[in-house]
Amino acid sequence: MKKKVVTYGEIMLRLATPGFLRFSQSQSLNATFGGGEANVAVSLANFGLTVDYITRLPSNDIAHACIMDLKRYGVGVENILKGGTRMGIYFLETGAVSRGSKVIYDREHSAIAQIEKGMIDWEKVFEGAGWFHWTGITPAISEGASQVCLEAIETANRMGITVSCDLNFRKNLWKYGKKAGEVMPALVAGTEIVLGNEEDAAMVLGVHPHGVDVTKGHVEAAAYESVSKQIMARFPRCKKVITTLRGSINANHNSWAGVLWDGSTLYESRQYQITHIVDRVGGGDSFMAGLIYGLLRYNNDQQALDFAVAASCLKHTIYGDFNLVSVEEVEKLMEGDESGRVAR
Repeated sequence: MKKKVVTYGEIMLRLATPGFLRFSQSQSLNATFGGGEANVAVSLANFGLTVDYITRLPSNDIAHACIMDLKRYGVGVENILKGGTRMGIYFLETGAVSRGSKVIYDREHSAIAQIEKGMIDWEKVFEGAGWFHWTGITPAISEGASQVCLEAIETANRMGITVSCDLNFRKNLWKYGKKAGEVMPALVAGTEIVLGNEEDAAMVLGVHPHGVDVTKGHVEAAAYESVSKQIMARFPRCKKVITTLRGSINANHNSWAGVLWDGSTLYESRQYQITHIVDRVGGGDSFMAGLIYGLLRYNNDQQALDFAVAASCLKHTIYGDFNLVSVEEVEKLMEGDESGRVAR
């Protein structure tokens, strides 16, 4: 696990209403930072891996505070590009019981949305790297961000670096004239490890699971075997397809599990009942980070999957986008200790 992991994407200023207040009620907003690939980077750095995060940020005090925050968690920021005039922002209203959470994006014309091919020397960035991670959020931001992502994937492929992605379909982001189905397949074609849920697979790749209704609070893991087989058949480079299984009983109570298909065996994790969710934003990113760590550390797909699910289960107990848990805490939960007793 000596080789570094590189992630690329947009980090935003997160402005969230306190507690469970609605936007119309709140007179203040809590400011933190977050974004899919940055969340993965922070988790991996927290697990002790060497991580380099690539993005483009303006030269202003908010962006500087963001970079300081990443450095505080041990993420490499030396290759962050400077340019543009603004960071993206997202506003969060946390739901409760039958009222779902709401996210409002304010990220048009952000620094990374204006990134262009050739701005990043990916061969230099990938020196000493063994893994590259991207998500479907980045290609949705702008055509330039998508093209730079493809540059990174193609360079990683040439250099023998493992590539992973979280399909992460965000319908509100695809606004620059292309649909996800037109852009994403070329990127997924260069990817070995693919993570996505049932909506991602359908909207991004046109692959549909059968007999699944996540609104019922229970998800049948075996239904995803056909989806995984379809993805591998379409993208021969793909070695593993992983699906998060979230059953949403309500905004505060979710069931949480995962499955991994390696081309011949469907591995299934145990299912957790997360009954008092503190913050579910970043839950999928914490899963991805746990999966990357697990695949690098264990020579065992079942253990890697179990680590990912346990890590992301713990993330639901932590406020903010970042999953600030240790390897020891994750392994304790993997071993079955859900007591939450005080550690003295």
